[in-house]
Amino acid sequence: MSQPRDDRQDDLFRPPLEEIINFRHPLVRLAGEIDWDFLARRFCSVCRVGPGQPPLPTRLVAGLFILKHMHNLSDEALCERWVENPYFQYFCGEVVFRHELPFDRSSLTRWRQRLGEEQIVALLQESLSVAHRTGAIDTNDLETGCDRYHCPGEGDRASDRRPAPPSRDREAGGAGQARGR
Repeated sequence: MSQPRDDRQDDLFRPPLEEIINFRHPLVRLAGEIDWDFLARRFCSVCRVGPGQPPLPTRLVAGLFILKHMHNLSDEALCERWVENPYFQYFCGEVVFRHELPFDRSSLTRWRQRLGEEQIVALLQESLSVAHRTGAIDTNDLETGCDRYHCPGEGDRASDRRPAPPSRDREAGGAGQARGR
């Protein structure tokens, strides 16, 4: 299992994120509520240390997927925003502000393939639940996210309020009225 990086000695002259960020920011609050150890245990089967490059920290990858879907970003846009946003970096477990990506953008594709859709949906559902419970996102955002990711049992969602499709009787009556019957 991969642990979060702590490159503080290597990054001695870079500003620590804790000195830059507002601890009341929704992403900081959300990061404090997510059980990152649980996610690391859940995804340990796909992020084992082996031959080749060392795996990316689970919090980094999970955080990137959460941010990507929270903000509806492409991989490219996510990477661009990550480099310029200290809150994105803090959310993903960074200790100091980085001016470059600590991974290759193609890593996101490989992680998506390793995790599979079921694991990613579970990750997103859990993060949406925590975000809503802590007030990091409002109910409207939760409704949009749950519709997009098929969250079960989240209560009064937009999909629950959609009108039922018209029955054949109502369709015929409605069409007749439109013609002046």
